[in-house]
Amino acid sequence: MHRLETQSEAGGPPGHRPSVLLVEDELTIANEVAIYLAEQGLDIVRVADGLEALGLASSRAFDLLIVDRMLPSLDGVTLIERLRSRDVHTPVLVMSALSSVDDKVRGLKAGGDDYLTKPFALQELAARCEALLRRPIDTFERSLRAGKLEIDLMNRTVRLAGKLVDLLPRELTLLEYLMRRPNQVVTRAMLLEDVWHYRFVPQTNLVDVHIGRLRRKIDAPDAPSMIESIRGAGFLFRVPA
Repeated sequence: MHRLETQSEAGGPPGHRPSVLLVEDELTIANEVAIYLAEQGLDIVRVADGLEALGLASSRAFDLLIVDRMLPSLDGVTLIERLRSRDVHTPVLVMSALSSVDDKVRGLKAGGDDYLTKPFALQELAARCEALLRRPIDTFERSLRAGKLEIDLMNRTVRLAGKLVDLLPRELTLLEYLMRRPNQVVTRAMLLEDVWHYRFVPQTNLVDVHIGRLRRKIDAPDAPSMIESIRGAGFLFRVPA
């Protein structure tokens, strides 16, 4: 079976699976889509509720969102509008049984990147996902936030509780990489390949040294570190409550 090739995989470490949030309340459709896309090499997270999807997509970095129009608690169009208002620019594929031009226009104007009408062939869905995953990162994204920590992506500056934090360029790139993957374990190999752009993984403590420096600059004295060491695995950027 053909496996999706994506921009994320092209620049990521071996074994990386692009993450997709599937927001669909029809169980049969959700099962079929999740199984098929997982077979294509994607990491699927499923939710059936609009409000739950809003919280998850706002706090965790996904490579793609697949959103149904008609959802409990919060409809798909409103969900997309709220995500865009929060500076979440993850590509969104809208799925809907509503097929009129006006419905499609509304979904796209809300911030959707593509619109797929039900019923659809799973092969077409996979092809559209592949196209969206190949798109470059949205150039209009201006900042990343986690609690009182904020990166200004335009000016390449970092502030903690409003105060400027003096980071070296590599430290800032490392912090951005971690903040884009909140509450997810990243390995040293991933960091060496994606942040330092090594083609191989050398035996070095380079990552640990930079993580230590970064912690001293962004962590409050009496608070747990935002960058947690996961023994035998790597590091996890813990989003402050």
